[in-house]
Amino acid sequence: MTQLDIVIPKEQIVILPEGLDKRAAIDLLVDAMAGNPVITDAEAFRTAVFEREAVMSTGIGNGVAVPHVRIAEVTVPTLGLAVSAEGVDFQALDNRPAHIIVLFATPLGSEKTYLAMLAKVMLVLRNRNLYASLLSCHTPEEVHAVLNR
Repeated sequence: MTQLDIVIPKEQIVILPEGLDKRAAIDLLVDAMAGNPVITDAEAFRTAVFEREAVMSTGIGNGVAVPHVRIAEVTVPTLGLAVSAEGVDFQALDNRPAHIIVLFATPLGSEKTYLAMLAKVMLVLRNRNLYASLLSCHTPEEVHAVLNR
């Protein structure tokens, strides 16, 4: 059992280097997820993520951003997670940078699944001890271990 009740493959976890803007951070996370066979078209996925982000920023505050898409090129829901010690400006309502970015890739018509996954992620990330543990990680393996405690 994972902290999120959702397994995030180590390959889909990124430690972001300093100095990235939102676009570069999302690009790295999309790149990490693109190899997952449940994403059948990586470029369509990338385009959809940026189109969604252009509509309204997904920086939800408290150091968290949740970019997301529901597209036909995703066959099974999957998540990617990025950690940024410095933080990335996601234009959140609280004007604070995002330190934890969770990218949701879900199939068309999976609104209920997406909302359930989002609710679980938000509940788990409210745990400030877990949030601090994630921020202290320096490798995807460390993040994976924290999530799978």
